[in-house]
Amino acid sequence: MTLCDAGPLVALIDRDDANHPRCVATLEQLPAGGLLTTWPAFTEAMYLLGRAGGSEAQDTLWGYLADGLLRLRPPEPREFERMRALMRQYRDTPMDLADASLVVTAEQLGLRHIFSLDHHFRVYRIHGSEAFEIVPGPT
Repeated sequence: MTLCDAGPLVALIDRDDANHPRCVATLEQLPAGGLLTTWPAFTEAMYLLGRAGGSEAQDTLWGYLADGLLRLRPPEPREFERMRALMRQYRDTPMDLADASLVVTAEQLGLRHIFSLDHHFRVYRIHGSEAFEIVPGPT
């Protein structure tokens, strides 16, 4: 299973996105197990797709869930304080809620591999020390 940030979800669906070819190629190379994202990252992708491609693009993202390509992990209430602490810790980076939820998910599930275009994941650390393995990574 690979954690997935909002950026690749948008790029996979929006053919006009400059990262579309890279993300399609990366998706084909990812290990079996599918993609896992969080509600905050999913919400961010929905918002960006609405601006880029409207309801049709958003419906395609819903289709990723229906087809099993993408799974959603809702945040647990016990994780809220950890997300808050991460956003404080990385305030100068900065870290948004979607990124904080992905870091917490990595911590909770023991994941290091993330499908992201965001250079901030080079800075973020799992449990304060472990680096993410980022694919395809920022340009």
